[in-house]
Amino acid sequence: MKLTQIGKMAYGAQDGAIWGDFAFRFNANGDCRVFDARPLDNAAEDTPVELPLLASFAVNPAEPLVPHFNAVVFGTEYFAEGDEFPLLYANIYNNYAKAEDRLEGTCCVYRLTREDLQFSMELVQVIRIGFTKDPLWISEGDKPDVRPYGNFVIDRDKNLLHVFTMRDAEHKTRYFTFRLPKRDKGELCEAWGVPVVTLEKEDILQWFDTDYHLFIQGACCHGGLVYSSEGFNKDVPPSLRVIDPAAGVLLHAVNLVDLGYEVEAEWMDFRGGVCYYSDAHGNIFAADFDA
Repeated sequence: MKLTQIGKMAYGAQDGAIWGDFAFRFNANGDCRVFDARPLDNAAEDTPVELPLLASFAVNPAEPLVPHFNAVVFGTEYFAEGDEFPLLYANIYNNYAKAEDRLEGTCCVYRLTREDLQFSMELVQVIRIGFTKDPLWISEGDKPDVRPYGNFVIDRDKNLLHVFTMRDAEHKTRYFTFRLPKRDKGELCEAWGVPVVTLEKEDILQWFDTDYHLFIQGACCHGGLVYSSEGFNKDVPPSLRVIDPAAGVLLHAVNLVDLGYEVEAEWMDFRGGVCYYSDAHGNIFAADFDA
């Protein structure tokens, strides 16, 4: 694999996603910064670029949930005719780890809108895994799984939802595939004011285990493959993985410490067929897994 530093975002954070010429980057408190993604098209190792900051906004404080934004992806449906952006999906992850309902396996779905460079988001649906207390989701060992919250990514070409979670007792990561729920599906939750879709075991299209991911971070799906980042530092090494859900196999596993990078892994997405990865400091790399 070849990892080439080609740019910088002025602010690092959690995951985000690219749509059109906008690169979105969220932090764990619901704040988002929007960058101009176009300079990536001409970036190279000898001509690194800094993405211009265009705008910033935050999840409305009145919203009932605030995701960690550990994995952020755009979906396939638009909330309303004429919308510029398709629905945006962001997982809760561990933001409610100390709450009575820890919201394991929960993903928020947003309508993202803008007027000029004024952006806003509105929660329109919640997707929950309905079997997070079942051994199919959570591993059975002497100690509970450290982070049984799951990441959610979408295969936009096939309208599929891939969900994966760390299973500590077995030292494996388990992947599940579902059909992506339609935006108008779900039962209205009065507390959250939006429909909630609960995915049960009978909704699973397939599941499989791969090698253990060390603290899953940002992720995306491109060309039917899941691209996942993980890790924190040289002791819990930042790494990148590529998984083929259709075949149920791990294609690539790259320890970034071996390549000289020790900063916490975070953001991943594609633009123009190029896989871009950014660490917690906002450094942007082009990742070529076949080099």
